[in-house]
Amino acid sequence: MISRLLLAACATLGLTIAAAHAQNLRIGLREDPDILDPTLARTFVGRIVFASLCDKLFDINERLEIVPQLATGYTWEDPRTLLVTLREGVRFHDGEAMDAEAVRYSLDRHQNMQGSFRRGEINTIEAIEVVDPLKIRIRLRAPSAPFLSQLTDRAGMIVSPKAAEAGGRNFGTRPVCAGPFRFVERVAQDRIVVERFPEYWNAAAMHLNRVTYQIITDSTVRLANLQSGALEMVQTIDPDDVPAVRRNSRLRVSVSDELGYQSITFNIGNGARAQTPIGQNARIREAFELAIDRAALNQVVYEGMYTPTAQPVPPANPFHVAGFRPEPRNVERARALLREAGVTTPLRVEMTIPNNPDLRQAGEVIQAMVREAGFDLRLNTMEFASSLQAATRGDFEAYLLAWSGRVDPDGNSWTFIHSRGPQNDGRYSNTEVDRLLDAARTEPDAGKRRELYGQIWQIALRQDRHRIYLWHRKNIVAHTERLQGYVNVPDGIIRLQGMRLQ
Repeated sequence: MISRLLLAACATLGLTIAAAHAQNLRIGLREDPDILDPTLARTFVGRIVFASLCDKLFDINERLEIVPQLATGYTWEDPRTLLVTLREGVRFHDGEAMDAEAVRYSLDRHQNMQGSFRRGEINTIEAIEVVDPLKIRIRLRAPSAPFLSQLTDRAGMIVSPKAAEAGGRNFGTRPVCAGPFRFVERVAQDRIVVERFPEYWNAAAMHLNRVTYQIITDSTVRLANLQSGALEMVQTIDPDDVPAVRRNSRLRVSVSDELGYQSITFNIGNGARAQTPIGQNARIREAFELAIDRAALNQVVYEGMYTPTAQPVPPANPFHVAGFRPEPRNVERARALLREAGVTTPLRVEMTIPNNPDLRQAGEVIQAMVREAGFDLRLNTMEFASSLQAATRGDFEAYLLAWSGRVDPDGNSWTFIHSRGPQNDGRYSNTEVDRLLDAARTEPDAGKRRELYGQIWQIALRQDRHRIYLWHRKNIVAHTERLQGYVNVPDGIIRLQGMRLQ
């Protein structure tokens, strides 16, 4: 009798241990994120990790609706004054209270910290008032159509003031926020590990104990790890791998249109490397663009699955300017423009590319296309976070870079195109474009805003040619059938709420 009871107890214990182990999720990321500080970060894969660590005032759902997260609601008291109510009883990972004072601190930090990439997103803030521990009033300099949407991403992430003050610029090496998981460890170019935070305000929605974000830059290796069971989920797979995943009964694939784009940024005014023919002459940049066949590029590299584009706003967005389309490839016109510019061909240009297989292939296709027009394109492949650092300091001529996108078109444009935009790596500057971008921020009428963006694209992309938009991607997420509760939101962020392993 005792033996049977002992065996039953051991069996129960074994099942309990197995169940606990089964809730350890392993996710493959295509790149290593940059710093894990929401004020200083700029990578998309970093946003995926932040979704586990740092809740925001607001979030978006799969229908792209703005929903409360650390906030419980908001009221526009007038077009320039936003009153936000906060969730009661929320704690940071260090045990400190998440309250209105912490929100004020975090928004001030996003605005004023040296090197902040959030400054351009919320620089319309004039003053922040703590009304009481659960209410904060934000006063803007002018009405801002996109302001609330900015609080659904890193500008809305609230950090522990105590930890941020102690960590200073090293806060990102051990971030402390109010998300469902707390930071455990990071091994560069290998993994980031987080564990469940038991005092999370929405603990009932969390079923995973630990999440390991595994850095695997090669898409073939990522997929092989998923197929073998070494991973339960991969952030993205290549379009040509979708049929193989769909044929595998143990795997699932989820596809959605992303909010962002892939583009080529030119260095026009950021340091010595801007002083090149292509950096200083819009006709040469026009020739470069006219030498590219976007549809053929998409077909060769991405099985025709992506959407060629000439603007940063995707077709499904109501602010997409339908009449602003990619120009047909015209090699003869490209050659003529180079002759008019008086340059000797082949004209050497260097393009920096993140070191991913699909982007390397895209770079090689572009290289072959522009060669026919008279360009000698050299490809400089770099680790992704390092390429971002190089771009910030102006160490590039052209840069093949993606942006994961935002719900409001301002999030796809102002920070990259405005002369004061913190992610304007090429230092493009046009006073009329600045005026129109600022006007689009304050215009409440959707039709008039779309007209303003049409004017911006005409000047910045047809006249000045400061950047080439190439395609809108798909979010293609694959995971084991054991993983339940995943919701594919078009921003591509993996939200762990509701997810469990069976």
